[in-house]
Amino acid sequence: MTQRVLILGGYGFFGSRICAMLTRVAGVDLLIGGRDADKAAAKAKALGLPSASAIAIDAHAPNFSDKLRRLAVDTVVNTAGPFQNQDYDVPRAAIAARCNYIDLADSRDYVLGISLLDDAARAAGVTVISGASSVPALSVAVIDEHLPQFRKLEIVRTGIASGAKSPGLATMRGIFSYCGKPFSRRVDGREETTYGWLDLQRRRFPNPVGTRWLGSCNVPDLTIVPARYPTVKTATFHAGFASATGHLVVWALSCLTKAGILRSVVPFAAPLHRISALIEPFTSDKGAMFVEMSGEGVDGVPLRRTWNLLAEKNHGPNIPCGAAVALIAKLAAGERLPAGATPCVGLLTREEYLAPLRHLKISESFRSGITPRDRFPRRRTVY
Repeated sequence: MTQRVLILGGYGFFGSRICAMLTRVAGVDLLIGGRDADKAAAKAKALGLPSASAIAIDAHAPNFSDKLRRLAVDTVVNTAGPFQNQDYDVPRAAIAARCNYIDLADSRDYVLGISLLDDAARAAGVTVISGASSVPALSVAVIDEHLPQFRKLEIVRTGIASGAKSPGLATMRGIFSYCGKPFSRRVDGREETTYGWLDLQRRRFPNPVGTRWLGSCNVPDLTIVPARYPTVKTATFHAGFASATGHLVVWALSCLTKAGILRSVVPFAAPLHRISALIEPFTSDKGAMFVEMSGEGVDGVPLRRTWNLLAEKNHGPNIPCGAAVALIAKLAAGERLPAGATPCVGLLTREEYLAPLRHLKISESFRSGITPRDRFPRRRTVY
């Protein structure tokens, strides 16, 4: 069963990686789309695809839905972030054209708000999925897999430490949009306010990643995890950069924003993006993701399970792409996904998510702890 797939931003940071992985999937007729026809054509040539696989297309044009129909697209994959300030014009156009829609959004409001399109997607008989990325798709898949080990899951801490390879400027602007800005999260059974890229912590990852600085980030998991697992009293998410100096610069700018000295860190995104590209050869090419789960085991004894995903050789940026590739592989194999609009949770197992990444330098590490203090692990907060 052939699946015609249009990758919006197919020559970009994440889109190019998804296109490369989809060339390995049988039954996929791939279209590389974006506003720049020359870049799309160059990417198609680099992947050994026919010239007809590259198309110039504006996803926000009024006739986008009509163009999807003319191209006979089965599924649209939207990698053109940032999603923090986007509306739902692109998924609405996909629904109108009766084709599936998948995006890599990690914006909390955007991913949670996709359910507003549920009735329309069901009526059209298509699947609309937001957040097909490391969070919430992979993080929730890991929790779901380990959940049977717990009688009562109480604490979930999740985080990502990047490698040297910086995302695109648009993605960096999205990340910086909430630096020093308040948002809520569940801690000890109540809603508390934290601030973007503050709550500075130091975390040691398994070798070869080592110790990294992390700061609090506003992601869909902060809402999805407490709602999906009602016994969870604490759900946090932290992220960090490969460069300790770079991370501390962002932390300092976030402090100034919180204090009202700066209005936003976004104007610093472009110069910091240029600097990160310059120092990339001197920065660690290794990154990691962790999901730490604590609570009461099935035997009534306090239990903590920690899962780590470790990436080397700058292969980390491929990890957010796994969900989209895995979902497309299901569709190309003839599997039907549920009609409707939903965040990307409960649609993929951990193994299904990671299957497209197995040829890369990416590995997993599991650790289990059963001690009294695991019930309420000490918080390593510096600020």
